Amino acid sequence: MTTRDVREFIREREKLNEIVLKHAGKNIKRFFNIDTNVYQPGALPKKTKEMLGLVASLVLRCDDCIDYHLIQCHQEQLTDKELEEIMAVGLVVGGSITIPHLRRAFATWAQLKQPDPGTPPAD
Repeated sequence: MTTRDVREFIREREKLNEIVLKHAGKNIKRFFNIDTNVYQPGALPKKTKEMLGLVASLVLRCDDCIDYHLIQCHQEQLTDKELEEIMAVGLVVGGSITIPHLRRAFATWAQLKQPDPGTPPAD
């Protein structure tokens, strides 16, 4: 199985969100608004909130959510060591069933660190 292209994930997510919001009523739009606003800086900085979102996404085994939060964490200048500790917490909480998602998360992270994030990670 190949790692999906980060740029393609971003494009697809934006396209699908546009479709959802085109058809969404008040309740769906409110939920999307809450999701956007909860990650804004407050008592906790945005980086911390994205790290929390990442570990929760790993435990819940949502690859789209993991990729989204990895992108956000990368933008917030998460370090490799911080990522490793986040993944360790998620593994302990979620158990061995999270390992396939952990693998894909590290592959996505390697891709994000490439000069052109659309290229496959170097071996």
